[in-house]
Amino acid sequence: MAWDEGLTTYDFGPQHPMAPIRVELTMALSRAFGVFDGAGVDLLDVEPASDELLSLVHDPAYVEAVKRAGRTLEPDDTHMLGTTDNPVFPHMHEASALIAGASVAAAKAVWTGQSAHAANIAGGLHHAMHGNAWGFCVYNDPALAIAWLLEQGAKRVAYVDVDVHHGDGVQNAFYDDPRVLTISLHESPATLFPGTGHASEVGGPHAEGYAVNVALPAGTGDTGWHRAFDAVVPPLLHEFQPEILVTQQGCDTHALDPLANLTLSVDGQRRAYEELHKLARKTAGGRWLLFGGGGYGLVHVVPRAWTHLLAEAAGSPIDPDLETPQGWRDFVRQRTGELAPLYMTDGRGVSFAPFEQGYDPGDPVDRAIHATRTAVFPSHGIDPTL
Repeated sequence: MAWDEGLTTYDFGPQHPMAPIRVELTMALSRAFGVFDGAGVDLLDVEPASDELLSLVHDPAYVEAVKRAGRTLEPDDTHMLGTTDNPVFPHMHEASALIAGASVAAAKAVWTGQSAHAANIAGGLHHAMHGNAWGFCVYNDPALAIAWLLEQGAKRVAYVDVDVHHGDGVQNAFYDDPRVLTISLHESPATLFPGTGHASEVGGPHAEGYAVNVALPAGTGDTGWHRAFDAVVPPLLHEFQPEILVTQQGCDTHALDPLANLTLSVDGQRRAYEELHKLARKTAGGRWLLFGGGGYGLVHVVPRAWTHLLAEAAGSPIDPDLETPQGWRDFVRQRTGELAPLYMTDGRGVSFAPFEQGYDPGDPVDRAIHATRTAVFPSHGIDPTL
């Protein structure tokens, strides 16, 4: 686990939905459950990404613009700094570079064999582009971690993004690179930012089929989401056989998230983490690099979801029927004035019928699955009808 208290300084201000309290409460709940106390679980030291490292993904002129905005606090329309989504704040570069550096530190731990799994729960800023901020994201730490892995000689990296928003920045960074398979399951671009992520976005001319998008209709819940995940992600990862699996676990798919329209539960999200862990073992030799991402249910969703994620990665899953620790509830009340959730579950069971048992063209989730499989499976030698 890559961690530094400075990771909570990525702060767009008190009115912005991406409040650092969500990371603070996650770490507090994880500590209360002893997630970091297990054998083999270490907290990695991190340092900010250098300008040279950032240049693997970002235009140096953009990095200079971020530095300048963090000093002057003046907007920069050219680089989308100072917008409603991406307000400028003091020391913006330093806070953003620390998150990027933490993600690369986690990548290094997995690549060198120091750890089979590594996480940066403050990371997952998947929208940032080569030359501009976008969607609450200044530097694209997942793309930077993947670019660093490629620089080390990685030949096959798979990236799976389960945030409710399309992982557009990571897709763009590797759109024509067949060494990187990007898979994003997200709410349909017809109803949600950033308006991209159609099934027809399949990769550039040298990497056709290596960008994979499952655009799910608004209202999709645990059953439909897991049916789609099961129908698309495992077949592609088994065929691709990545050297390392990189995942982004934005938990804004939850029904209580104020910025989106899917209806998953914490239980459905927890099952997704279990499945990703299994796929890391089965397809990537156990090498799993994981990040946080979006999630704006600051008290009731993010801390529970990501504590389940970190516990899964640490090899000590938390029983969802357990109560949240009283000390953590008191801390939540002290820090936010809100009442914390009482249990680590939403009380939902998660089950679904596999897509292979029958395609229902009248079901919008099945249509989304069918569109994705038809668009990309043939490029990998997989029959989309089976």
